[in-house]
Order: sequence, then C-alpha cells, then structure tokens
Amino acid sequence: MHLKLTTYYRGSDIPILPENDTFHSTALFRVYEATPGYAPILIVASMDDKPVAKLLATIRRSVRMFPPGIIKRCEIFGVGEYFRNDLDDQEIFEEMLQRLTKEALRNSFLIEFRNIPDSKFGYRAFRSCGYLSINWLRVRNSLHSVEHAEDRFSLSRIRQMKKGLESGVEVREIHNQEEVRKFARMLHRVYSWKIRRHFPSHQFFQQLVSLRVNNHDSSRIFIVLYKGKIIGGSACIYSGKDAYLWFSGGMRKTYILLYPGIIAVWKALDDAKQRGYRHLEFIDVGLPFRKHGYRDFVLRFGGKQISTRRWFRFRWKWLNRVLCWIYQ
Repeated sequence: MHLKLTTYYRGSDIPILPENDTFHSTALFRVYEATPGYAPILIVASMDDKPVAKLLATIRRSVRMFPPGIIKRCEIFGVGEYFRNDLDDQEIFEEMLQRLTKEALRNSFLIEFRNIPDSKFGYRAFRSCGYLSINWLRVRNSLHSVEHAEDRFSLSRIRQMKKGLESGVEVREIHNQEEVRKFARMLHRVYSWKIRRHFPSHQFFQQLVSLRVNNHDSSRIFIVLYKGKIIGGSACIYSGKDAYLWFSGGMRKTYILLYPGIIAVWKALDDAKQRGYRHLEFIDVGLPFRKHGYRDFVLRFGGKQISTRRWFRFRWKWLNRVLCWIYQ
C-alpha cells in the first residue's frame, strides 16, 4: 500500500475533507488552534491524491502541582477516521502513528491515546512504535434502551434533581459569549482544586459555541442558573451516534441544597436522549487504580463501567523502556 502522508499545523492549509468523526474533524482542529496553550496536528493519508484517513492530535501545556512544573503532552481521542472500506485500516493507522510519534515527540514529553473504541485496534502498531498500554475505565450511559434519561438514576439522585428544580433552579443551553465567560470562570473555580484535572482557557468554550453555530450537531453548552446567576453547567460534544460529556460541575459548596452539578449532568443526558443519541460517555472519570470521587458520582446516573486501555509514549527512552517492562 503506497500512502502519501501530509501533516497540517494551520487550519487555513487544510483542504475540504470528509467530516464524520468530530474528534478528528477540521472543526475541532480550529477549536484547538484558537485556544491558548493548544497546538493541533492533523495527519491526512492519501492515495492517488484522494484522502483515505486522517488523525487529529493536539499538544497542550500541562501544569503539575506535585512536583511543580509545566510539561507538554500530546492527546488523541480515538484512532482516527477512515474513508475506504476496501483498505486495511490498521496498516494505514500504523503509518500515521509513525509519523505522529516522530512529530509529537519533538515538542511534547508524553503522547496519550485515549477513548479508543476497540481496545484491540492498532495493538501491533502501538507496540512497534514503543507505546505502553495501561488498563483504564470508561463510564457510558445507554440511552437507546430507556424511555427517559433518568430511568436508571439512583433514587437519591432523582430526589436531589427534583428538589433543585422545585427550588427555582433553571437549566438551559447557553445563549451568548458573556454567558460563556461566566460559565468558564465558574467551572474553573470548581476544577481548580482538582489537581489531576486539566482545564482549558475560556476561549476553548467560546470556540465550542462557535462550533455549535456553524454545525448544530457538534457541541452544546448547558448552564444551571439560580436567580440569574450561573451556578453550574456542562459542555458536550457529539460524534456519530454518541454524545460525550467533556466538562461539567457546579457550585456545590455555596449551593449545596440546589444540586447544580447533578442538574448539569441530567440536562446533558436528557438532551442527548431527546435528540436520539444512543449513548452518552463521560470523557474522563479518573485514574483506574483506586476509587475516584467523580467516577462514583457519575455512576449514580445509571451508567456502566467499561474496561478499555490507554496507550502512552514518553520522550525519554529509558523511562519508556522501564514503564513498558512494568506494564507488559
């Protein structure tokens, strides 16, 4: 198979491509490109001058508190998008992976592939490029098999949700950029004490709203209000038949009896159900090695844990070899 690989660093250089997977779309490339601290990379594989696959990655700054420091890491959701049923996707992926690994390790300390739909896909390619795999957990709510999104909620979760709504809490989709800024500030305060959680600048959420305007099925942001003040919210992205909750939270200390975080998640689930999505997945539910507060929180909405794996590649070869030996 003779492939031509082209790497794009600027959205203005990218030609018109098929857009079925939002996580590898030109639209999301532009969201990353407009967000401070993010540097997207798009690799397009072509045959006879026609695209057959693409792979989107982004390099972002990651601030560590313990030990203190700033590193750059490359993140990829899934394993790319493929356009030809008559070609071997795994062979194409291996060539794109080799190119991406070479490109990303120039500017990042760590490469991470996450949210891989098939844990067996690309196993040989990852190993040949020196990646190590770690078993991980995903949490996903099935929406196609229930009449209402809350049918599988725990009884306590339903009581809390109803109590908040009966107390005067409103929840709706975000309307304008001023609300985006207020939502981002609120959510940043919620995330600031969670050391392991990355939180982007407010421009990221502004771009998601722009993405919503240009392509109504790609993203939505919901806000929870009480007496006109934003006290919670959730940001979702949509790809194919599935919805993904990327960020959510609420001011639970100040408004503990209004349950803004719970209502924010419920709204994301309810909206996805109403619009016909089969599943809603929580993008990050914490490390798999121990109990995690956020994972326990979202499981009470009736989702199921799914075993998967993430693939990692470190710039330092000696560290990569040691970790590969440990996790083999």
